[in-house]
Amino acid sequence: MVVPSWYTTDSFADPQFNRKTPVVVAAEKARPAVVNIYTEEVLREFRNPFRGMRDNPFESFFKDLLPKFGNKRQSLGSGVIIDPRGYAITNEHVVDKAAGIKVILSDGRTFKARLIGADIKSDLAIVKIDSDNPLPYIKMGRSDDLMIGETVLAIGNPFGLRHTVTQGIISALNRTIKASKNVVYNDFIQVDASINPGNSGGPLLNINGSLIGINAAIYQKAEGIGFAIPIDHAKRIVNELIQFGKVRRGWLGVTVQDMTDSLYQYFNIDRPIGVLASKVFRESPAGRAGLRQGDVILSIDNHEIKNKSDYEQTISSYTIDNLLTLGIIQEQKKRTLRMKVSSIPKAYAPDFTLHWLGIRVQDINQALIRRFRLSTRKGVVVVYVDPKGASGKIGIRSGDVIRQVNQVNIGNERDFNDAIVEAGKRSSILLLVQRGTGGYYVTLDP
Repeated sequence: MVVPSWYTTDSFADPQFNRKTPVVVAAEKARPAVVNIYTEEVLREFRNPFRGMRDNPFESFFKDLLPKFGNKRQSLGSGVIIDPRGYAITNEHVVDKAAGIKVILSDGRTFKARLIGADIKSDLAIVKIDSDNPLPYIKMGRSDDLMIGETVLAIGNPFGLRHTVTQGIISALNRTIKASKNVVYNDFIQVDASINPGNSGGPLLNINGSLIGINAAIYQKAEGIGFAIPIDHAKRIVNELIQFGKVRRGWLGVTVQDMTDSLYQYFNIDRPIGVLASKVFRESPAGRAGLRQGDVILSIDNHEIKNKSDYEQTISSYTIDNLLTLGIIQEQKKRTLRMKVSSIPKAYAPDFTLHWLGIRVQDINQALIRRFRLSTRKGVVVVYVDPKGASGKIGIRSGDVIRQVNQVNIGNERDFNDAIVEAGKRSSILLLVQRGTGGYYVTLDP
């Protein structure tokens, strides 16, 4: 019999023999890179970190995390260092409007940190820990090979209890979570590992200690259900935030609509997946790759597309110069198309404005001054509003004048189109709208 090299008669005397399971090893490997995040915000009253979302499953536990200290609010969360220079991932809502950020490592060292960039739409942020020496870190793994039932670990700062490890399994993949009437998060990993207040922003690990997700929230209507952002989704956002401090969202040049029962039947699709390409711009990435009006988009990089909302949420994680593959049905045959995401050409700004914001605008002329009784010639006037679009839902009306886009003054339609092209790289847009003689700011998150 061959005796293993590690075997000795004293092995069984070690009280930790046979107790150092893969779970223990994975936790030991990851814990040095997990940080507890403490933020302070100057605030007069409680503000929901999910920015006005009502009746959402995340709100109740945030109130417990945000005790008031005079006119200051202190919050806590978690993060994970992904680069020895001190770059750490966390959730956007953990660091939103923080006046100061402090992080504590597992060995008790405390550092100041600064916000590098944050993205509301994906609920991801990057903070930079200021250290003179390299810090422990975890490389980002992959999430495209996850299996339902596999063991996972969550590490974080639940209820202020630093560096807590919980274990569970992956319960489901590609979960859609409705946070409010108009806000939906897609493609979440569902786990039964305990993800409690303060775990937000911490790592989700597989049994090998690989970083497979970022813990996001718990579902208050049932016990033992947690959600995490897949790391493949996070990678593209993280790279943008580190490099540019913001997310430069790209453009494929295709407008889609939900499928109907008759369309499923026509295309011989036996289950509810896919979206119909209702418009494809000729010189867009999708148009140059061969996508045509009337094609059905079934998948993006092997992620099945369930509906229009799922398509838009999935596309929003791709940034300028990313490559992606569409799985489509064209002329009753399945095909794949490869394309590179690009910025929006100025020539397409009006159509993009209609699709993204749900409005059409024109230069102010004498006829429009009379029609809408305008009191200014500066800016552009809204001549059409889609009531189901982002602008219509927030209350913008025909006859309103847009004076600024993301604090850039608008003198005419050319200025507006230039500003829209730049704004289209971001997840939200700030408009200064004039109605009559009064003006007000609105923020849209299309």
